[in-house]
Amino acid sequence: MSLFNGTRLSNKVFKLDVDRMRQGWYSDKYFANILAMLEAESRAGEGYQGKYARDIGLDPTGLNVGDIEVEMQFFTRRPGKTVVVGVDKALCMLRHCTGYFDASGEWVETWQNLEVMAVQDGAITEYHGDPMRVQPVIRVRGRYRDFALLETPMLGILSRSSRIATNVYNVLRAAKGKPVLFFPARFDLHEVQAADGYAYDIAVARFNMDYKERLRPFVSTDAQGDWWGGAGGGTIAHAAIACFLGDTAAAMMAFARHLPADIPRIALVDFNNDSITDSLRTLKAMFDQYVSLMAAGEEEEAQKYVLFGVRLDTSGSMRDVNVPPLGDPVLDLGVTPRLVFNVRQALDSAWESWDLSPEQEEMAKAYCRNVRIVASGGFNPEKIARFEKLKVPVDIYGVGSSLLVNDKETNTDFTADVVRVKIYGEWHDMAKIGRRATDNPDLEPVDLSVF
Repeated sequence: MSLFNGTRLSNKVFKLDVDRMRQGWYSDKYFANILAMLEAESRAGEGYQGKYARDIGLDPTGLNVGDIEVEMQFFTRRPGKTVVVGVDKALCMLRHCTGYFDASGEWVETWQNLEVMAVQDGAITEYHGDPMRVQPVIRVRGRYRDFALLETPMLGILSRSSRIATNVYNVLRAAKGKPVLFFPARFDLHEVQAADGYAYDIAVARFNMDYKERLRPFVSTDAQGDWWGGAGGGTIAHAAIACFLGDTAAAMMAFARHLPADIPRIALVDFNNDSITDSLRTLKAMFDQYVSLMAAGEEEEAQKYVLFGVRLDTSGSMRDVNVPPLGDPVLDLGVTPRLVFNVRQALDSAWESWDLSPEQEEMAKAYCRNVRIVASGGFNPEKIARFEKLKVPVDIYGVGSSLLVNDKETNTDFTADVVRVKIYGEWHDMAKIGRRATDNPDLEPVDLSVF
């Protein structure tokens, strides 16, 4: 599946639309035009008749350019480090869609004639501004017209998946080892969830390897876990609280009663724009039931009433009532450091106002202080880094649309260049000016038969 287990995913996972991909349905049209041109040139049999070929030390006149073999390399120029994802799916395209339709319209596979080298998903490449020193993640040698149509979809999966993985990786670095919940599903087409969730999982694994951490991946939909065996998780939404007439505590008590104990109880506490009040009401209701069940010896049932956390999700256009105006009013909007500090203090001291027996006090104190704070809504690496610098007591970050960002800093577009051509049995450099064949020590031979 990746660098982290040494195996690769196959088409049993990806389920490519093979028939239409072979026909060029997903390819930029100029590749179909090129393919038609090369096929016709090959049939004509005249070979190269031009006058201005680059000097390669021999006369290319008559060379069968229609069937020419090329070396193509795939790379990105995202500044700094890129976490590479999408390699396995790109290789799967080569395995199932390299070939041609014969005169009778039957598909002829030629993938076995390719020489392919690639990195594993999860590898890191670095780019520092010199296009002559890119690090290819896939290198293909073979008859160009057999795989020309695949450039577009191969670049597409590499570009999107690597962008999301790298964005996730940078968020994890900013969070300094705190868990990051993957929340972008609602901001894009549902068809991309499996690929995006896989990119997130690879980024978490890469972060764990680089920083000796043991973070677990947390996705919000089952589709996001499809390629790697994960499952969606989550607790409650604003809509559910509305069904309970704005009573967050009642909604959470119903959730606790009816859902399995292994689903963490995380209360969403911004519905009424009073995060402290709704946190404390929920905390008290859950604790009272927890204590009652523990006293009755029903410890397993009591676990359903352990409040795992509260989630602060105040809109960026709102100021929570627990954040008195101070200075620039814009800085008071949304989930702010002051709001988190105030909620943490309220949670930690909540037990002090409860009517408790002496033996219940220690239990209550631990119960309150074990409640995590999940912060979501508008978080990106910059905001998370600011929270961490201020030592804001956030335990878990929920991050959504910023993981999809594609701007000057996060652009991870991949490019494919032909850098060599095979002429009379020997390879000759043939990259466009400003590019050249380059190497990457992480490239390894690929057996396409496994896909």
